[in-house]
Amino acid sequence: MKFKQPSNSAPQTLTATTSQDARLLVRETLRISANLASAPPTLVAAESSGLRPHEANFGLVEEQFVDSSLRLICCEEIDGRRWKYFAENGGSSTQFKKGSIRAVSLQTPHSPVDDLMSFIRSYVVPEGFPDSVTPSYVPYMKWRALKHFFGGAMGVFTTQSLLSSLGVSRNRAAPGAVAINWILKDGSGRIGKMLFARQGKKFDYDLKQLRFAGDLLMELGAGVELATASVPHLFLPLACAANVAKNVAAVTSTSTRTPIYKAFAKGENIGDVTAKGECVSNVADLLGTGLSILIAKRNPSLVTTFALLSCGYVLSSYQEIKSVVLHTLNRARFTVAVESFLKTGQVPTLQEGNMMENIFSVPWSKHRPIVLGPRLKDAFQDPNSYLAIEPIFEKERYIVTYNPSKGNVYALLKDQAKSDDILKAAFHAHVLLHIIRSSNKNQSSSQKLLENNYSTLMPTTSNLQAHIAESYKMVLGLYGPFKNKATEQGWVMSESLLNPGRARLHELVN
Repeated sequence: MKFKQPSNSAPQTLTATTSQDARLLVRETLRISANLASAPPTLVAAESSGLRPHEANFGLVEEQFVDSSLRLICCEEIDGRRWKYFAENGGSSTQFKKGSIRAVSLQTPHSPVDDLMSFIRSYVVPEGFPDSVTPSYVPYMKWRALKHFFGGAMGVFTTQSLLSSLGVSRNRAAPGAVAINWILKDGSGRIGKMLFARQGKKFDYDLKQLRFAGDLLMELGAGVELATASVPHLFLPLACAANVAKNVAAVTSTSTRTPIYKAFAKGENIGDVTAKGECVSNVADLLGTGLSILIAKRNPSLVTTFALLSCGYVLSSYQEIKSVVLHTLNRARFTVAVESFLKTGQVPTLQEGNMMENIFSVPWSKHRPIVLGPRLKDAFQDPNSYLAIEPIFEKERYIVTYNPSKGNVYALLKDQAKSDDILKAAFHAHVLLHIIRSSNKNQSSSQKLLENNYSTLMPTTSNLQAHIAESYKMVLGLYGPFKNKATEQGWVMSESLLNPGRARLHELVN
């Protein structure tokens, strides 16, 4: 019996252990199945090969194949968030399938609360906050917000009292209803002003384009206000739309006023220049108001009078903006300077460059031939193209390429890129675009095609690599002289005015 008791307890222990292991195995299997079902394909592949998302090993090594078909080719960072780019093996160790580039995020997604807070911060604080402002900015804005809170509350009652004193109606409910409609109209305008303020730094480097666009919006708002007389039953929606347009224009005018006056001041007299400029504007506004009162007494055609005055307003606005001479090279003026240098060997003067600047291209337009600081997935669809031209830029802190499917030249920036590297990348992009356009123009002329056919810019892969190599040699000899001549003409170059994207490529190390 002494020998049987241990033999009986052993199977019981083994059975309990086996049952517990079975339950753990089933539970782990269900967990893995759920993760595989919900995870992105590239992330599943990366994890199945031992590539954990939190790992920071960026090596292009044989051990980092994913399912023996995906291979790490590049890493990217945007505002501290990182991605790995994989490409699908095409059958050899050096070739990959076209269109097989996949991005894998190396961090967990933000929570909805974090996304909401980031969205709010993009509207209420400057870019780079708090490092981009002084410590006194926060208390100033707190008290300013509180002041406007009380001012907005008082505005409801003062508007109601004004409308009541004008005899809007003897009914007690009417003044309140009209006041509420009026406040809604003004409130919609303030909301439009707040939303447009998100343009942020665009007011610094594309102020001419934004200023002219704001003046056009001002005229659009005035036209909508004029239309309320024809459809009075639509007063509230039309007035709200007009107020949104006019408040957006007001934000643009206010945000671009100081940089423009700063361009006129030659010393520490920016305040004096601003005050006198606003005085001239107010005097002209009063004279215009007086003239319109005299004209209105003769009961002219409202539409004809408004059309003539609008034409004068837009023409004056255009000439006003064109007369501003800025010393900085934003994207539009940088394009003018580089194209002139490539064609004539000379950089235009400050007056010539500003007069040649295109102010009709709005800054938020996505149809731009050159993209500075893009993501790798936007610049490349074929991983072989990236691996083919990457050695050309081994000594540079950027990579320039052309995407035939999108018709754009892309200048990708590496994580070590400094101010001069970004300027050089932008210059290189313009050189490559100039070479491609010249090549396609010559080719279309030799084949007797229509002139507008060359604008599609569709070089072959071999020609594209040759163009990139040629542009690299040209930049080595031209970038230095371009900078010197631009400085001689008085131009001030800064990468921040070119508004590069925030994506940066990381080196792959073994």
